[in-house]
Amino acid sequence: MNQLIKKPESVFGLATGSTPLGLYKEIILRCKARKCDLSQVITFNLDEYYGLSSDHPQSYHYFMQENLFKHIDIKPENIYIPDGMTDDVQKHCRWYEEQVRAHPIDLQILGIGANGHIGFNEPGSAEDSVTRLVDLSEQTISDNSIYFSSKEEVPKQAITMGIKTIMSAKKIILLASGDNKAKAVKCALEESPSANCPASWLQKHNNIDVIVDEDAGGLLKN
Repeated sequence: MNQLIKKPESVFGLATGSTPLGLYKEIILRCKARKCDLSQVITFNLDEYYGLSSDHPQSYHYFMQENLFKHIDIKPENIYIPDGMTDDVQKHCRWYEEQVRAHPIDLQILGIGANGHIGFNEPGSAEDSVTRLVDLSEQTISDNSIYFSSKEEVPKQAITMGIKTIMSAKKIILLASGDNKAKAVKCALEESPSANCPASWLQKHNNIDVIVDEDAGGLLKN
């Protein structure tokens, strides 16, 4: 909320999944109590499954509408989420990247995957990667299958902001909870930055806060 006080027209980068839900619930409560005004805010979502329409219950468009946007006073034209049904994915990715450059992100919220991915930047993602179509790893597909009727229904590709795109944010907050994220958190914070653990590139950012619970931080030396 401090960011909003400093800059009512702030640009936020948003994540999906269970990790940021507590944050979104708090934002909704504050908006309903008229303790914050999001009417000037612009948001960019990190990613979207490729091949899912915006009204699909497992699309990130749907997730964001249900868990945040429809409960707050944000303008629809200020919401940016990759289009999982685009006919020209390369053109769309270039356009999305251009929008982020035109509206630099003030604060980026991140979760982390069990294999160290941020957004859908899977292991192997280069430091200079930008918004693009990616193949999802078997671990990510398996981890995300809990949200689908079967593993076979999980999309095999997604559109995601790249590492370079994420790192362009002025400030980053990385959230993690649960012991299933402990190895990824340790790799992100205590191993040398490399494509093997995409979240480890975050060590090179000069303004980042990491918030983890005891389970997620259980393998950290410090």
